[in-house]
Amino acid sequence: MKVQGKMFLWLAIFILAMAIVYGVWSKEPAGTTALFLAFGLSVMIGYYLAFTARRVDALAQDNKEADVADEAGELGFFSPHSWQPLSLAIGGAFAFLGVVFGWWLLYFSMPLVFIGLFGWVFEYYRGENQNQ
Repeated sequence: MKVQGKMFLWLAIFILAMAIVYGVWSKEPAGTTALFLAFGLSVMIGYYLAFTARRVDALAQDNKEADVADEAGELGFFSPHSWQPLSLAIGGAFAFLGVVFGWWLLYFSMPLVFIGLFGWVFEYYRGENQNQ
């Protein structure tokens, strides 16, 4: 994590320099503001990663003598296949299309969004993935 924290902090310094140069040369407020916001986001992420790296055990990527196999093992829990994100995506697409074509389309999209959202949240409380 130390490596990622340093990378984001160096990226923040680069973005700050580019924001200053862009702001001086272009005198365009929207792009300059966007670059300063990107600088702030990079600092936040870099600080979080650097702060977290002090509290967490050193990972293999922080050791210069580490091998690729040192990080081998279980990466975590990943959900089995699910159809709920598809329903949520279709409902969200129809909802955004409702802004373009008419608000009446929200009447058809909101049930799909709610079905996808509640199905995804309660996926492990029913069916074959239910915990006993």
